[in-house]
Amino acid sequence: MALPTKQLGTTDMRITRVGFGAWAIGGGDWAYAWGPQEDAQSVSAIRYAVEQGVNWIDTAAVYGLGHSEEIVAQALKDIPEADRPYIFTKCGLVWDPTDRRKPARRTGAEIRREVEDSLRRLGVERIDLYQMHRPAEDGTPLEEYWQTLLDLKEQGKIRAAGLSNHDLSQLEAADKLGHVDSLQPPFSAIHRSAAAEIGWCEAHSTGVIVYSPMQAGLLTGAFSRERVERLPEDDWRRHSPDFTTKLDTNLALADALVPVAKRHHVQPAAVAVAWTLAWSGVTGAIVGARRPDQVDGWLAAAGLNLSEADLNEIAAAIQDTGAGEGPATP
Repeated sequence: MALPTKQLGTTDMRITRVGFGAWAIGGGDWAYAWGPQEDAQSVSAIRYAVEQGVNWIDTAAVYGLGHSEEIVAQALKDIPEADRPYIFTKCGLVWDPTDRRKPARRTGAEIRREVEDSLRRLGVERIDLYQMHRPAEDGTPLEEYWQTLLDLKEQGKIRAAGLSNHDLSQLEAADKLGHVDSLQPPFSAIHRSAAAEIGWCEAHSTGVIVYSPMQAGLLTGAFSRERVERLPEDDWRRHSPDFTTKLDTNLALADALVPVAKRHHVQPAAVAVAWTLAWSGVTGAIVGARRPDQVDGWLAAAGLNLSEADLNEIAAAIQDTGAGEGPATP
């Protein structure tokens, strides 16, 4: 299936408007897990997404403490080289192998080791997009770790270099050293504060791949307070304010997406993702799935163009519910 594509910044990659997010398929028993996961289902979900035309997968070394990258490799190993999707991954979060539940350290000092580990787990010779997951907190200056990523690009270890969860001042500091190929910010109809960074990226020809466009499932139309109560103990969402103190407000906004979805004959999940794609600076959206059928819920977003009336209706719902923060319209 041919899905619409858009050039990722100034790179030579044209990516589909939706990409497969591999956070949850890392499995359970680590600090930011989504609960246990069947690896066979994960492999099937990835292969199904690729069969439907999705041409990129976003993962990270820390997802499942290396396990997500291994599952991505397993899913892609039998796909002919010419048909394989782009692989995006991240560095900068280093875990303690003796304590899986301990939050990873945010460091910029081990990137050269990290990239070799990711190349090995993914079974590739070059990573298509390598991103610093979060700003370092170990004293490593941004200029130092960004230069390392630029060097890896020059050496051919990676095809493009990007930043994830970095703000405007950090983007500007990095850009002085070398072009930022891509930014990965959190962005959804609930959490909209990355609009400023998205605007900067558009002005500087930096690609943007947003994550959590369905806000970790809240905007799919399938969530309820009862479902939250049934989440596994090692699912990070059980302790997130979005799923606790702010749950009713967020579910009210999710309900407001239903009429829009019905008009377009799609699922509310597709509307939530398409809302992020309506922002002109956004190249693509990372959308997770743990089973093949979940892909069907958001795949239509790749070609769904929301009208001005749709966007105004969603903006009114954002205002009426008071959900989240940030500008309500593209």
